[in-house]
Amino acid sequence: MEANRHARERLSHMLEAMRERGLRLTPQRLAILKILAESENHPSVEAVHQLILRDFPTTSLATVYKTVSLLKQMGQVLELAFADAGSRYDGAKPFPHPHVICTKCGAIADPEFSSMAEMAKEMADKSGYRITTHRLDFFGLCPNCRGKG
Repeated sequence: MEANRHARERLSHMLEAMRERGLRLTPQRLAILKILAESENHPSVEAVHQLILRDFPTTSLATVYKTVSLLKQMGQVLELAFADAGSRYDGAKPFPHPHVICTKCGAIADPEFSSMAEMAKEMADKSGYRITTHRLDFFGLCPNCRGKG
């Protein structure tokens, strides 16, 4: 139930951000926002497009790219770019947080990490940098892939 409530709240925030900018909320855009707000698996634009096609078969990949790009500019999705695997998007948690990524199947998880703010502060203190954003990724084999041998 908690995940459903969080997804509804995220969708509400995304919709409000679109309205504040005076942007049109087409049925296709609404569907894209809903997928991103509800998704826990950090989908690629292509994966979002495949899901959209079920209900809106004439939606172009360009429409999904434009909407996701707009949401990224607005701070409503977090882009996780990978040199060899393209980009994946997190609409559920559109702020910097750690990820654990499976090197075999590409699954991405968002474990809770309570000391992230402390780590960023320590990094700023030790480096002299003013930290504006961060990205922390851990790579390994997910439980599913480990079980497959």
